Amino acid sequence: HPPFIVPREYLDRYPLDKMPMPKAYAKPGTPHHPWVKAQDDFIAQDGFFKDDEERRLAFASYLGLLSFIDAQIGFILDTLEETGLAAGTRVLYTSDHGDASGARGLWGKFNFYEESAKVPMILSGPDVPKGHVCETPVTLVDCHATILDGLGVARAADDPATESRSLFELATLPDDPEREAFGQYHAFASPTGGFMLRKGRYKYHYYVSYPPELFDLAEDPEELHDLAPDPAHRETLDKMEVLLRARIDPEDVDKQAKEAQTALIERHGGREKARNAGAPGTTPVPGYAQE
Repeated sequence: HPPFIVPREYLDRYPLDKMPMPKAYAKPGTPHHPWVKAQDDFIAQDGFFKDDEERRLAFASYLGLLSFIDAQIGFILDTLEETGLAAGTRVLYTSDHGDASGARGLWGKFNFYEESAKVPMILSGPDVPKGHVCETPVTLVDCHATILDGLGVARAADDPATESRSLFELATLPDDPEREAFGQYHAFASPTGGFMLRKGRYKYHYYVSYPPELFDLAEDPEELHDLAPDPAHRETLDKMEVLLRARIDPEDVDKQAKEAQTALIERHGGREKARNAGAPGTTPVPGYAQE
């Protein structure tokens, strides 16, 4: 994510004259869900670019950064081979988030759309079936059980991460496409608490005090058609809300998050003092003064 600083050799792999505009980019005029619009109005990252050439450069830089990271992973895997450790080492390659990279006129990682919420989850090593694609939905919560499994550590009887399953185990079991995947967001620029629930082909976004969104990932993997307003999908929408509320009370969780955030600000001396405390959000680009 920004700042998009990438070594030239990786940037050159993505010539700007061949770079398309990001997916569903149509600003000004990109229609946004009200929760997403409120967030985007606050962040306003797309407004940092003076024209589409800069947007293509940012998109190319992001792709170059992906290639750069892949190369660093390659160095690690090569070192395992060179030291004779590869045959006895399990590797899990994942990430904490994706990036919108201009899709829908959005930048960053602050929403539940696939380009932001979906992350790589790649396993290799002893007892991992080679070339197998597991269709069971998994989340980063599963890293908990996976790490314990990889270290040979037994789960404690009172382990609170009850939904966590070892990816090494799931990779060898029959696919379970109906397994639920859950996420929530209360941080930077969110007007209210946001919640995501994936079950089967459907992905449901619940926003406190805002309308929900519903996508059919089988028919619409790019999430370009919100089914929530369609009466034909009312039953699916209601079922997804019931599943969400079986897990949490979104309004209560939103209230808890806001109370915790308010208390944190007060501990730092109030709003104005907190706004001017600590480091900036990102490291300044080399050669540029911090603003």
